[in-house]
Amino acid sequence: MAEVASASQAEVDWLTREDATAGKAWVSRCVAFGEYLVARQAGEIVGFLRFSRFWGRIPYMEMIRVLPEYRRSGIGTALFLAWEGAMRGEGARLLMTSSKCDESRPQDWHRRNGFAEIGAIELPGLQSVPEVFFMKRID
Repeated sequence: MAEVASASQAEVDWLTREDATAGKAWVSRCVAFGEYLVARQAGEIVGFLRFSRFWGRIPYMEMIRVLPEYRRSGIGTALFLAWEGAMRGEGARLLMTSSKCDESRPQDWHRRNGFAEIGAIELPGLQSVPEVFFMKRID
């Protein structure tokens, strides 16, 4: 099973390569603020979860990615459960996430992990399809 922990500055280069849309400055900032979790298997990083806080309060899972050869093996779920537990430990009662409306597999994954669709927005010029938002209560 995967070992999940907060990312450290030593992992910034790996995260920058694998979370390519974020850019090194943003990755470094997120690591410094404790907003990345990494999953390791046999000592190697095999996935990550990046999050922030919607409106500065609601934990928002921005990105979860598992290397292709480790997908469908529970790594993503391990990352998510570690994050959910950490957020619950900080007193959070809601979690949020989103995906593009044409990404059915990520949406199915969110639903399997207890998220419910709460709406969508169009982001003209940023995305060609609407973004669907999901929420999960963790009372």
